[in-house]
Amino acid sequence: MTTAIDINPLSNELPSHFADRVGQLYAKTVTTKHKKDNGQFFTPTEIAHFMAGLTKQTKDKLKILDPGCGTAILSSSLIETLTKQNVNLKEIELFVYETDQNILPYTLATLNYLTKWLKKYKIKFKVTLYTNDFVLENKDCFQVSATLFSEPQNAIYDIVISNPPYFKIPKEDKRASVAKSIVWGQPNIYSIFMMVATKLLKEGGELIFITPRSFASGNYFRAFREAFFQEIEIEQIHLFGSRTDTFDRDNVLQETLILKGKKQKLNEHLPSILVTHSNGIRDIENFTEKIYKTFELIDLKSKEKIIHLPTNETDDKVIKLFKSWAGSLRQFDIQISTGPVVSFRATQYLFEQYQNGTVFLVPLYQLINTAKMHFEWPVTKRSKPQYIQLCEETKSLLLPNKNYVFLRRFSAKDDKSRLVATPYFVDITQAEYIGVENHLNYIYRPKGHLERNEILGLAALLNSNLFDTYFRTFNGNINVSATELREMPLPPLEDIKQIGNQIILLNDFSQSRVDEIINNYFDIEHIFAYEQN
Repeated sequence: MTTAIDINPLSNELPSHFADRVGQLYAKTVTTKHKKDNGQFFTPTEIAHFMAGLTKQTKDKLKILDPGCGTAILSSSLIETLTKQNVNLKEIELFVYETDQNILPYTLATLNYLTKWLKKYKIKFKVTLYTNDFVLENKDCFQVSATLFSEPQNAIYDIVISNPPYFKIPKEDKRASVAKSIVWGQPNIYSIFMMVATKLLKEGGELIFITPRSFASGNYFRAFREAFFQEIEIEQIHLFGSRTDTFDRDNVLQETLILKGKKQKLNEHLPSILVTHSNGIRDIENFTEKIYKTFELIDLKSKEKIIHLPTNETDDKVIKLFKSWAGSLRQFDIQISTGPVVSFRATQYLFEQYQNGTVFLVPLYQLINTAKMHFEWPVTKRSKPQYIQLCEETKSLLLPNKNYVFLRRFSAKDDKSRLVATPYFVDITQAEYIGVENHLNYIYRPKGHLERNEILGLAALLNSNLFDTYFRTFNGNINVSATELREMPLPPLEDIKQIGNQIILLNDFSQSRVDEIINNYFDIEHIFAYEQN
């Protein structure tokens, strides 16, 4: 049986400060690897207090859930807030989940102190600590759905507050199997926590989470977004300008947000969303804010339901410009796909040097061959083969040699630009076929070919500061998915061709000239003036 560690609270210490203190003590007892393996990123007190302050509950009896509670700093902060602002409060039932045996003594120490602290407020308090897996323990919630006249029996909580674990799990993981209705590809555990929490909320209940931004877009989270928005109305999103400041104690480089939502059956009512923004935790109480209509940030009628998250006036203006465009790759008979060559699966057919006369080889293109507006092949680098054998076994992996735009599928965390697009022309090689490695997307016209000015115009747009700014409003990770590019609004094809013609005429492919051409063409110098001030 687990017992609490023996640590005394300071005089008049708040439970949240006590929880933070024991959390720091715990962190000294385990390795960084242990915390990473368990997805543990402890919530700083400033963030915990901010999240707690988002509640608007006024009931006299409340049931609160904190899954993945750590040292229970969020529960403590929430209950402190409720005792101050809810004069009707008479009874609290708190339910917390924590599976890490190493941290449980510290969790118990906080819960014991919280119980003692609450006695002076004459609030009846009961706490239950579960040490089983939160998702597996509540697997039934994915099978049970509400009827027209009733809620599921397991929807019992008034508030769920959480900093869930963040780590990817394989598709065969039991938790992924339980949540298969919202899982595609390799899921991240935090989104499953969010969905289970949603299912466990009463109608009108509050959901308060701090998570990565990655759920806002991409294929992996599409089923999650579809299900989540059927039950949750987002009321507020808080964004952070810094990726390092939010969990600086843990040296985490992660784009995070705080989300406050209300359990509400999907209907025609589209409320507004309050978006607040701070650089990090030091200025979290001095945030900027702006109210948006829901449709300005999320198109709930679309297939993807991508969430745009503007952090400043520049982002606002860029989003409005893109929403004014009606073009798309599909409309222009252009497609985007992922390179079919997976190197480790085709090793026996890959070559670093040209083999004259022994096997028939064609070019293989990968990340090292691509840069903004610049293509280079071959590039001699160890373990970066530049050729692939043309034979019966590889025919299905090869593409016809024609005009393409290559787009990197991944960017480094510290890259200045997420989008790196490279124009490629058929006359670069005499080969009939080429290989494209799967770290590259390729843009092409399936029936016909892309004209030179279309290629250069598309590549310039994708490389521009304008498109990078728009892309960052919804993409919170390093992946550049083909799905997101298919959905991206584009200006009329004639505009794209005119931009390409200007680049051909100037014969200048530098990034500064690309941005100058794009900004002048759409008359948008004023949009980026905000960033320079």
